[in-house]
Amino acid sequence: MFNLHTFSLFDHLSDTAISKRIVASTVAGASVLDAGVHTAGSLAAGVGLARLCLADRAEVTLVPCDERSFVSPNAVFVRTDDPIGACLAAQYAGWPIHTDDFFAMGSGPMRAARGREELLTELKINETASTVFGVLESDKLPTQSAIELISDQCKVPPAQVRLAIAPSSSIAGNIQVVARSIETALHKLHALKFDVRQIVSATGHAPLPPPAKPGDSIGGIGRTNDAILYGASVTLWTDASDDEIENVAANVPSNSSPDHGQPFAKIFKTYDFDFYKVDPQLFSPAVVTIHNLRSGRTWNVGQIETALLRQSFLS
Repeated sequence: MFNLHTFSLFDHLSDTAISKRIVASTVAGASVLDAGVHTAGSLAAGVGLARLCLADRAEVTLVPCDERSFVSPNAVFVRTDDPIGACLAAQYAGWPIHTDDFFAMGSGPMRAARGREELLTELKINETASTVFGVLESDKLPTQSAIELISDQCKVPPAQVRLAIAPSSSIAGNIQVVARSIETALHKLHALKFDVRQIVSATGHAPLPPPAKPGDSIGGIGRTNDAILYGASVTLWTDASDDEIENVAANVPSNSSPDHGQPFAKIFKTYDFDFYKVDPQLFSPAVVTIHNLRSGRTWNVGQIETALLRQSFLS
């Protein structure tokens, strides 16, 4: 039960909101944790948001990073033994929440309760929940219309909606997005028709960029995506045939896309700032390592693009 599993984590974030520079409030009956819209947020808030996105089915930590290679002293490290539940059932930002007065990318276990995405249908992921939990990437708090939309599509009253929110240009939002390294690898493999249910464990490491200036959502989106596209390294433990892995391995990293090679903010602009127009093959880590538990073989594909990271992070 993805939403039920997240209950205690949300309550903990709410109970410790002040120490994490989170503002807890109620919007149209729903509980909302602001971790970066009208507050500075914090590193701890960012780790908390990332764990919420993952339905608390993964560990998220900040670790040292090789400054010389990544142009950043810090990185976000994610580890999970439930990669499908954590990353595809919950973390994937597959729900664009759009009303007349609000837009945000929605993620978290509330997606499983909604159950309308093609990805969830294909993986047979769906649940009925009495309370739903989600994370929104936006620079404004949800409006009443947004709460009503989430309530309606998740089939719960507004009072049973629990949300955390932060823009990508905030401390917390920055961490939450960069924690998606494993998710991008799994989603890419699924798009390549690999049975991702054969992946049993995973780790992801991505450099943490400096936050963009307040209000610069494009800058925030650009840097956080560059951290994954050009700096993330993901390792997957898989129980599959060698032929299945061999058929897809070279196409998993971001360098398999023709859009690869420019800072994401520049790519985004050429597609009129519409995520759904960008080549979907681009959204994957820079480097992917696949260990096959069945045969003992390992594949290592892709490469870190230090010059592009430097251009993105330090410009």
